[in-house]
Order: sequence, then C-alpha cells, then structure tokens
Amino acid sequence: MTYGSALREEISRPRTTPLIGIYDMYSASIAAQHYGGFFVSGFGFAASHYGLPDIGFIAWPDMVHFAERLRLAFPRHHLLVDIDDGYVDPEVACHVVQQLERAGASGVILEDQQRPRRCGHADGKQVLPLDDYLTKLNLVLESRTDLLVVARTDATEEKEILRRAAALAETDADVVLVDGVRSIEWISRIRAVIGDKPLLFNQIAGGKSPRLSLTELTELDVDVAIYSTPCLFAAHSAIDAALADLAFADGRLPQVNEGAGIGVRESTELLEKNISRHHSARDAVSV
Repeated sequence: MTYGSALREEISRPRTTPLIGIYDMYSASIAAQHYGGFFVSGFGFAASHYGLPDIGFIAWPDMVHFAERLRLAFPRHHLLVDIDDGYVDPEVACHVVQQLERAGASGVILEDQQRPRRCGHADGKQVLPLDDYLTKLNLVLESRTDLLVVARTDATEEKEILRRAAALAETDADVVLVDGVRSIEWISRIRAVIGDKPLLFNQIAGGKSPRLSLTELTELDVDVAIYSTPCLFAAHSAIDAALADLAFADGRLPQVNEGAGIGVRESTELLEKNISRHHSARDAVSV
C-alpha cells in the first residue's frame, strides 16, 4: 500500500488540500461524494462512539477498528487519523501507528499535550516538556514505513509556539500543525519559522481560529486544512430540526418526493457504494 505517499503527493500540490472530518461510516459515505480525503477527528469519534467530550476517553483499539472499516469501504480516499497524544505511552503510540498503517491509514496526527488533555480549541491545555514529546515523536517516526506523520503542538504562549514549531520542523515529521492558531498574522509567523516544511491548519466551527477559505489558505502557504466537525455539527442541527418537526406533525413522517428528501431508497443506494466487491482491483491497491 502507498497511502502515505499518495497523501504526500496530494499536499505537495500548489492548492491547500482539504480533509473533511467524519465521525462514523454514514458521515464518511456522504463526505465521500464531495471530497477525496477524510480526517478522522478525535472530537467527532469521541462524540459518536462514546457520547463523550474530547478529553481523552478514546481507546486506541476502537480507533484502529474504525480505520479498518473506513479503508475497506473507501479504498481511494486519503485517511488522516487523529491519535491524540499517542494514548500516553511512547510504546503504545508506536504500536498504534504500526496498527493504523497496516489498516490502511494515510497518516496520523500526534500532539504534545499532557493529560488531562483537551480539544485543541479549548482552554486549559497543558503540554509535555519539549524533549519528552520529541522523544515520543522520533520513536513514532522510526516505527512507520510509509505513513505520513503530522507533528502537532498545543502550546499557547507566543514564544513557546514559535520555539516548538521550529523544533518540530527540524524533525522527520512530514507536516507541522500548531492547533488553535488565533489570527492570520500567526499563520504567517509560524510559516516563517518552519521554512519549507508543509503546514496544516485546523478549522472547527466555534473554535479559536479564523474562518478562512481554501483560496485564502493557499495564499498563506498552508498545505493542508482539516475540517474537524462539519459533519458532526450539521448532523446535530439536522437531527434536532427533524425530530422537532416530527413532534410538531404528531409523528407523521414527511413526504419523500423524487429529488427531495432522503428515504430508504436514497440511503440504500449511498451505502451500496461501500460494499467492497463493488470496488475495482485498481481501487484497492493504491490511491
């Protein structure tokens, strides 16, 4: 498999590469109709798999199994997986990275937070000593074969952000992410200290970072944009509205007309595309 190399090639292109945050197989099925790459968001996975906030509840076997299901259904999509802090221990982090690479993941994001961890756009984040994180990161880099690795810092103090970004750029990590960037000016400052190393920008609705288009990010020399929660938050809004309408209609379902609304036929047709025997041999070998 060459999933890591395929993602490297994609992000080397001039325009910012978008990766869409998905939280389950159904959201991935819809996103696959619009975009060629997924971001397996820790926020979304914690919410959908456990019904819990993104503060460290994820168990790594659950994430590996999810990646396996995604790859079987979507053999040609880029698949970047959030592994938080590598599930605390460096040896566990290396094991998880190898498991994910065998499962067909394209890449992983490894952060420098220490427990208790937080969503990257939440207050109260704490980071490991830089040397401790670099030790973990370098072990992970030695453990991968082709897998793309994003080195992420959650530092919030200005001098420390730049110090860590520069240090991460000096490693063999493929991409650098500073999470929770608060302004366009700071994107430019980070770009200046990491040199030619590819840069990733994380956008989340209601988060701390500015809302920027792919055109604007391209102009800022950002290589990858991950959209952590558009599917999750859209589902939240749509489900809430649909159930409110159902209650208002005294339990009468809305009419599904040709080309308007989703019913059993439209849903089944979407999911049938994920059956592995419908994928060509070319699809399954390389992206």
